[in-house]
Amino acid sequence: MALRARALYDFNSENPGEVSVRENEILTLYSEQDIDGWFEGANSKGERGLFPASYVEILRNGAASTLNNNSCSTSGDTYPDSRYANIPSGGFDGSYKAPAKVENFSKPTSPGFTSFPQQQQQQQQQTYQQPSQGSDDDWDDDWDDSSTVADEPGTVGGRYHDYEGNGPSTYRVSTSMSRGNAQQAKSSATVSRNLNRFSTFVKSGGEAFVLGEASGFVKDGDKICVVMGQYGPEWQENPYPFACTIDDPTKQTKFKGMKSYISYKLTPTHTQNQVNRRYKHFDWLYARLVEKFPVISVPHIPEKQATGRFEEDFISKRRKGLIWWMNHMTSHPVLARCDVFQHFLTCNSTDEKAWKQGKRKAEKDEMVGANFFLTISTPAAPLDFQEVESKIDGFKAFTKRMDDSALQLNATVNEFARKQISGFKKEYQKVGLSFKVLSQAFEMDQQAYSAGLNQAISFTGEAYESIGEYFAEQPSKDLDPIHGFVRSLPRTPGKLPRHHPRAERNEKTMAGKEGRALVSEVFLPSQPLSQTLLPCEVQQGALTKVKESQKHVEEGKMDRAQAEGIDERCNIISCATLAEIQHFHQIRVRDFKAQMQHYLQQQIAFFQKITGKLEEALQKYDNA
Repeated sequence: MALRARALYDFNSENPGEVSVRENEILTLYSEQDIDGWFEGANSKGERGLFPASYVEILRNGAASTLNNNSCSTSGDTYPDSRYANIPSGGFDGSYKAPAKVENFSKPTSPGFTSFPQQQQQQQQQTYQQPSQGSDDDWDDDWDDSSTVADEPGTVGGRYHDYEGNGPSTYRVSTSMSRGNAQQAKSSATVSRNLNRFSTFVKSGGEAFVLGEASGFVKDGDKICVVMGQYGPEWQENPYPFACTIDDPTKQTKFKGMKSYISYKLTPTHTQNQVNRRYKHFDWLYARLVEKFPVISVPHIPEKQATGRFEEDFISKRRKGLIWWMNHMTSHPVLARCDVFQHFLTCNSTDEKAWKQGKRKAEKDEMVGANFFLTISTPAAPLDFQEVESKIDGFKAFTKRMDDSALQLNATVNEFARKQISGFKKEYQKVGLSFKVLSQAFEMDQQAYSAGLNQAISFTGEAYESIGEYFAEQPSKDLDPIHGFVRSLPRTPGKLPRHHPRAERNEKTMAGKEGRALVSEVFLPSQPLSQTLLPCEVQQGALTKVKESQKHVEEGKMDRAQAEGIDERCNIISCATLAEIQHFHQIRVRDFKAQMQHYLQQQIAFFQKITGKLEEALQKYDNA
């Protein structure tokens, strides 16, 4: 029976990874051991997360015993609601068949199933994603209802899937050691855990995986392959590439006009079926992808905005941002093929039942966090960890330099655009006006032979005024695309958040007097640099565990077999990290090449237009 507790006080979650509880609410605990004063568990709604240990009391056989922050479990029982089942190692066992009874999942009695010390169960990986809230309206009004995934076919007890009919397409995978190895390791040293339980390495599931605590069932369709390419590990290419367009954002209403929102029409090329999605749908998808893929950099979607959501300029900018985001997603070999992304692209907009089923399936996905690494298949030859560490350090230095230069380019582009819109336009108009004033002065001479010259000079003035208008219009054709592209790149954390008052002043300052906003949020970050470096943090944490295990082996405190297991799991994380870095560079080269080509093409067309206007003015003097 799962460990249960009663909430003594109300607790409202404020940070990602926390979960709200209400007084007298019955909670499910995944472990009786608190983590820095926090319990890991789920509330009555099934929402997983952390809540203060001092806010609850544990229920034992109907009686409650108050627990303080220092309490710990002395029981050796294994609770079926733990995040990872204690399944022995054995790799991809295609011959594995599911037990005939559901009870075998809850309380394994077969000799092949090993029960490990409670401490190992207590230190499970913490992967939580607080439900993402859309900016357009309430989240629960048209998606959520009282039913749970347990009500759907193919699930058992709301947690364990029925794999009876999957046959050889379902594999049992575990990083846990066998019973014999567990008994032998009792007197051996173990690799220490990170004291910071909220670090990226811990929260992503990297630590739990490296320490051998991940286990689950992997289907053929869930496998992710890393292959050895010309420049190192890389993701296996998507055999069925596709793209997706985002068109015709329209304002729609519901509840008889009480709520309004913008709907975008998405058309994937591999289905050619149009679906309608709102911003909150993109927001939900982003949260699911970040939770599922700890070593893949998922770019942020355009930020929320409380006011001006229905202004044409804002809608246009958000659509451009979503298009860039979608292009990145469809070009990623892993993200483009994952089930939740395909559900987002293909589920009929009018089929609410199918949408809710896919939504619940994604939110109840067990192959997230530490279990995600079980789905990765790597090349046979292991990597050299020294070489891996060198590449990771080089990538971190590269992204820092790239970030600095991108910020400089962004500032320069905006300043140049501001000058073109206001300064250059005014200067050219001044020159044009001077020429026209000169021609008006010459018109005082009534000689017939001076009329042609007067007209030519006047036309020259008009030409310069037109050129001034050309300069004011040009940034939207070449500099704005550059700005939007650079804004989509990673940014150093610590800049002004977008809701900061100074940020709003910056945007208003950049608005031209002609009524056209230049390019808003000039120096504001669109994506923290830490988001792109997230895979690096997980890999570096794994490498630290490898070094600790090697030290224990040299000191005779750890069996070499245990250290080799840590090496193998670190190799999986390293392969995935280098594959993601390789993809980052490939997309960077592709996108920058296309963007620079577009910029120069627009510049050439711009100056050709100016040249044509000047040549037309020059011809006027031939007959003067």
